[in-house]
Amino acid sequence: MITITKKEQLVLNEIKVKNLEFSNGVPTKILKMELGFTEHELNDILNELSKKETIDYIGSKVKIINQNKEISAVKTKNDVKNAEINEQEAKTLEIIKKLVNEDNTLSKYYLEGHLLYGKLKLSNLRMYKTLLSLENKKIIKKINKKDGKYYVLLNS
Repeated sequence: MITITKKEQLVLNEIKVKNLEFSNGVPTKILKMELGFTEHELNDILNELSKKETIDYIGSKVKIINQNKEISAVKTKNDVKNAEINEQEAKTLEIIKKLVNEDNTLSKYYLEGHLLYGKLKLSNLRMYKTLLSLENKKIIKKINKKDGKYYVLLNS
């Protein structure tokens, strides 16, 4: 799922409508006139949409890349960041559920290795924040055993 702001959704919807008229790409001048954004603001929005792989933005023309992606719109960029973090937590929780043993424990270092070098390829800081968030939500808990540090999955 892709999370975008309301302004990004407005621009994306306008591109979808105009995409039918302009098969080679929608000129940014037309978007600017239709939506009433400044050139700088429109450029920032188009760059964000391009980073999220919803549009192809090269020069002065914009094309829709993939219309089949599920998109949700939120009010602000902070809300976008929170939604992405929640999505990251959900993916991390899936990994934890796959890796825990029969007593719902998992080696701290084994989990961190999977988060850093596995499918998600999180940075150290993102991994730390994600695990801390899961601890604060009382989904996992750190414990010490004789043979090392572990996480316990509390809500399985």
